[in-house]
Amino acid sequence: MGLPRRKTPHTASVDPGSESGRVLSPRALNRALLERQMLLRRWKLSAAEAIERLVGMQSQVPASPYVGLWSRLEGFLPEELSRMIQDREAVRTVLMRSTVHLVTARDCLSLRPVLQSALERSLYSASPFGRLLAGMDIPALLEAGRALAEEKPRTKAELGLLLRKRWPRRDAESLGNAIRTLVPLVQVPPRGLWGASGQALCTTAEAWLGRPIEQDSAPDSLVLRYLAAFGPASVRDVQAWSGLTGLGEVIERLRPRLRSFVNEQGTELLDLPDAPLPDPDTVAPPRFLPEYDNVLVAYVDRARIIPEEHRKWVVSHLGHQMVLVDGFVRGTWKITRQRGAITLRIQPFERLSSKDSAALTREGAGLLDFVAPEVSKRDIQLTSPK
Repeated sequence: MGLPRRKTPHTASVDPGSESGRVLSPRALNRALLERQMLLRRWKLSAAEAIERLVGMQSQVPASPYVGLWSRLEGFLPEELSRMIQDREAVRTVLMRSTVHLVTARDCLSLRPVLQSALERSLYSASPFGRLLAGMDIPALLEAGRALAEEKPRTKAELGLLLRKRWPRRDAESLGNAIRTLVPLVQVPPRGLWGASGQALCTTAEAWLGRPIEQDSAPDSLVLRYLAAFGPASVRDVQAWSGLTGLGEVIERLRPRLRSFVNEQGTELLDLPDAPLPDPDTVAPPRFLPEYDNVLVAYVDRARIIPEEHRKWVVSHLGHQMVLVDGFVRGTWKITRQRGAITLRIQPFERLSSKDSAALTREGAGLLDFVAPEVSKRDIQLTSPK
C-alpha cells in the first residue's frame, strides 16, 4: 500500500506581531516538545507515519528506534518495523549530523540532497579523514566506491581496504569514510532487525530502493518539518540538529509564514503558526528513551529537556538510556538478562516522590513486556540516586 501522501506543515501567512516577544519558559517549551514528539501521550499511528513525523530517528544503536517507537505509539509491535526494513520501506542511513538515522525510503531519497553539503563539510572540516584525502581525484574515488558497494553489500572497513588496492598510498580508513559520507549508502538487513544482529553491510540507496536520489537541495521543507517536530526553536537549534549552516537566510525567507517567540534568555524562537503549545502544567507521564534519542540532541540550548544541574553529565553520556520524569531527564535505565531472567535497573539523579516512583515502575513493567514478553522471571530495581 505504501505511505499516505506526506503533508507539508501548514504555514499560512501570519501576523508577525501577533505573538512576537512572548516569553516561553523551559517548562512551556518542554510540553511543546513532548506533544510534538508523541511523549505526552501515545499516538495511534503506523510506524512509518511516526518516523516521518519525527523526521527520522537516531539509529547508531540498531534497537534504539524500536524502544523510541514503543514509548510513542499505542500498540506498537517490533515486527512492524522489522517488516518495513526487510521490505525496503525504511532504511538506516547517514543523514543529520553525519550520524546513522532510521528513515522511510522516501525520506532517504528526499533528505539526502538537502543534507549533502553538511555531510561534505563533516568529512573535510570536522574529521581527520578529509585531510588525508587531499590531492585525490574524488569523483574517481566515489565512482569506484559506488561500484564496489553495488557489486555486493560491504562494510565501511571492507570498502576502504578494497579501495586502497587502487590507491595504495592512501589511508584505508579515510577511503572508507569518504564513501560512507559522500555516497548515499544504506545498511541492509539483518542489521536493524529486532532480535537479529549482523555487520553494518552497505549498498547504495539507489540500488537498494530501485529509485534515484532526488535533486532538490533547498532546505525550506526540512526547516518546516523540524519546527513541526521540535519547535519553537532558534536558527542555531535547526543548524545543530541538521548539521546545515547558513540557515538564517532560509528563516528570513520563511518568516512571513512563521510566528516568533523568545526564551527566557531573549533568544528568538521560530514556530509554525498552528503548531501546538500545551499548557505548561500539562501532566507528563514517565517515559523511557533509547540511546541518543533526538529530543536530547536537537537543540543548542537543551534546557527544555535536560535540567541545568544534570546537563553536563547527560550531554557527555548520550549513549546511556535516559528516563523522563515530569517531562525532564531525571535518570538512566538499563536492562540486563541472566539465566532466563530479566532485570530493569532505573537509577534516578535525585530522590523521586512515591507517586513518581510508582508511575515509573508501571511504565517499566510495560517496557519489559515489550522487550521480553517470553520471559516470566522479571525484576524492576529503582536504585539510590547518583
